[in-house]
This record gives sequence, C-alpha cells and structure tokens, in this order.
Amino acid sequence: MLHVKPGFNALHIPCTKPGCNRWFKKKSGLTQHTNTVHSVFTSSTAPLCLLQSNRSPSPLFYADINPEEYDGANLNEEYCAAAPSPVQPPAESLGPGDRSYQNYHPNLTGNFPLFFAFSLSDTPSISKARPCDSEGNFLPPGTPPPLLSDKQLMTGLPMLITQINHLLDIWAASLIRGGANTSALFTDHRDVYKTIDSTHLGDVQWQSCSLKYTGEHAVDDTAPWMEDSYDVWFCNPHDVVRTMLANPDYTLEMDLQPYHEFVTETDKHQWQDFMSGDWAWNQADQISDDLDTHGSMFVPVILGSDKTMVSVATGQNNYYPLYASIGNVHNNVRRAHRNAVAVIGFLAMPKTTKQHAKTTNFCNFCRQLFHSSLSYILKNLKPTMTKPEVARFGDSHYCRVIYGLGPYIADYEEQVLLACIVKNWCTKCLLYRKSLDDDSLRCSKTHTEALIEECDHLALWDEFGIVA
Repeated sequence: MLHVKPGFNALHIPCTKPGCNRWFKKKSGLTQHTNTVHSVFTSSTAPLCLLQSNRSPSPLFYADINPEEYDGANLNEEYCAAAPSPVQPPAESLGPGDRSYQNYHPNLTGNFPLFFAFSLSDTPSISKARPCDSEGNFLPPGTPPPLLSDKQLMTGLPMLITQINHLLDIWAASLIRGGANTSALFTDHRDVYKTIDSTHLGDVQWQSCSLKYTGEHAVDDTAPWMEDSYDVWFCNPHDVVRTMLANPDYTLEMDLQPYHEFVTETDKHQWQDFMSGDWAWNQADQISDDLDTHGSMFVPVILGSDKTMVSVATGQNNYYPLYASIGNVHNNVRRAHRNAVAVIGFLAMPKTTKQHAKTTNFCNFCRQLFHSSLSYILKNLKPTMTKPEVARFGDSHYCRVIYGLGPYIADYEEQVLLACIVKNWCTKCLLYRKSLDDDSLRCSKTHTEALIEECDHLALWDEFGIVA
C-alpha cells in the first residue's frame, strides 16, 4: 500500500468497476462517483445471486497501487478506499417519493423473512435474506414463523388455583369428546407454574462474583484495601441481549444488517441510526471473511457506565451501574426506554484511607479490578463473537446472529480507565492536553503493544501516556 504524506494530492485509488478508469484521492470522491455512476437498484424480482459478493465496498480494505500507473486525470476528486469486489451492494429506495436509498451489506444479511421486509412502496426487499429454524438451517424465502405450542398459547390475567384447575378440566373434557389426545395438556396448576418459571422470556436473574487483591502484602504496613473483598453484581449479558432480540415491541424497528444511506437527488451520505455508520459496515466486512458467517445478523453490543450517587432514602450511597444496549434498534426505541437499554451490572468501587489513596499499588488495583470485572461479566458473549448462534426474534422467527462489542459510552475519567492511559492525555491520539493541535499518530493496539515491548514503564508513562 502506498503511504501518502499529508498534503500530497496524488491520485492513488482507482474505481474497480469494470471498464471505469477513474482515480481518487479522498473518501467522498469515490463514494459519490460509485453511487452516481455505478449504483444498482434491485426490484422485487431481482435474483438473489446479487447478494453473493465476496467483499463489500468498505473503507477498511485498500488496493496496492503503483503511483506510476495513474493517468493524471481528475485531480480535484477526493480520496477514498477502493474495494476489490466488482459487485455493488443492492440498493433500496425508501421514503415518500424515494427521497433516499440504502445500500445494504451483501454478506451479513440478517435472515429477515421476506414478507416482513417491506419498503414504503409495499415492495418486498431482497436485501434481507431468509430466516432459519431453531437448529440454524436456512429456510426458503417467505417461510412463516413456527406455531406456538398449546402451552405457549395459554396467557392471561393471574387466576386462582381452583380456577386454573377448573379450566384445565374443561379443556381436557372438550378434547376427549372430540377424540383428541390430551397428553399435551397441563396436568394441574403446578405444571402451569413450572412451565411459566422455565420460560426464556422475561427478566434475567442477577448473580454475583467476589474479587480480592492477591498481590504482595507489605510486611510492616498492610493497607486495609488489600484485605477486603469486592462484590460485583451482574446479569448475564448474553441472556439480556437475547431478551432484547426477542422483544416483540420493536420487531419492525430494528436494522438487521449494516447499510449506507444516501439522498437520491445529491447522492449525499447521511446517517441516523447506529447500523448506518461506517463502523458497523467495517465490522461486518471483517466478520464476513469467515464464510460460515454469511447470512448471519451482526448484533453490536453497546456498553456504558457512570458512577452515580443516590441520596434519596439511601444515605448518599454511590453506585457504579453498567448499561448495555444493541446497535440494531432504532434511536427512537432506545430513547423511549422500551427495554432496549438495560442495567446489566453494578461494578465495585474500592475505597481506602487517605494515606493509601494515591499509592501506585492501589491505583493499579483499581484498574485491574475494573477490567477484570468487565472481562468476567462479558465472558459469555465471547464464544458467539466468532461463531454464529441461533436466536429467536419478536416475530417468532429464528435467525443466526453473531455478536460484537461496539462503542463504550463513558466520560473522560472512565475513558482514561478503559484505555489504560495517563490522565490529561488524549484517548484517541498520542498527545498531551497542552499539545492537542500538533500532528500525531492515532492510538492503535499494534502500536501500543510495540511500545510496551521496546520501552520501560517510566518511558511509557512520561513520553506516551500509557499505563503498562
């Protein structure tokens, strides 16, 4: 890949569409050119083979370009990364008068049933692929959701035990009279309650773990925080996310695949909900390198935390709640508090005496406690971040899903804690607060690991603002 110095405007990224010889230097140039000249709109009768692209046009992947081969044309075009795939993702018009259109990701398609994927013109969209059964096997397009069993159909207001038993007797008598089998019925009210308690829908149970300092203790003066244990309460985030996906309240207010949305008249890129951003698209590109993930739905898990003081009727107690949401739901659903945001944990807040509050050991322990707690809470999500699993949705369909950790919403103090950097350093680049206007490299995992291998702890702290 050619690395171009800032300010050098050489055209070094081509349009990879067959027969097109245009070159570009920045993102918006190729984006506008592709959407204007090479955009593909699909109809309800378009073949599904349009979705079988090996790579989507994502800004993550670049072509190796020889600067001597470009023809010198289009010097005013802007730079953008080219995609090696010649297939443009399917586009779908939407809004009154088709004011905008969306290009959907071709590989992580979400498996939404065709007869639920309607645009405002009542035309089924093929950009959303097939559902699957409870075993993860894809179903033909238009397959209806599985029927609920007799036990799942029994809902209603709370009733007395005698009323439940009486209704069961009437139900059994009606089946016997009609010559039907009664083996699928509840035996009595206890069987009803047992079935209700074993259902997967509803609130996720809370659990806890205890963490304690296991490092070296001072012989002459052991700090009190070294002897204490710290409880962390949490819900299984995997179960919480599955409950969100199964919520029927916002079944039709979810984005099942990443997309890019553009204004039809000007081809201007516009953003609104989380899945319309470049991050979700780029993650889908990386995930779809594994062919086993094609046809799955990408579910970004958004986390957030913030220390909170509750003074009403609690005596000014401090809490450290951890929140979770999914990036698929629309913004209006998340803002309306329709169970799309959930508290999944309460983190520990170690305290000590003023004498030990500024010590290196205590500060390091606080960082380790925070990261160890997050790692333990999120461990159940890790297996499904590389291999898809089958999840049930609010419309009773099953779908193959693959999870990923998305953005973490936090204030600067917690960003410092999350990124393991020194306070007053930038969380995005390698600059101190007094020199933020200077040019600098952006923070990256590869660069940080290389610095840790080559520098000692003092140099990392003083020169790069990294806590090693």
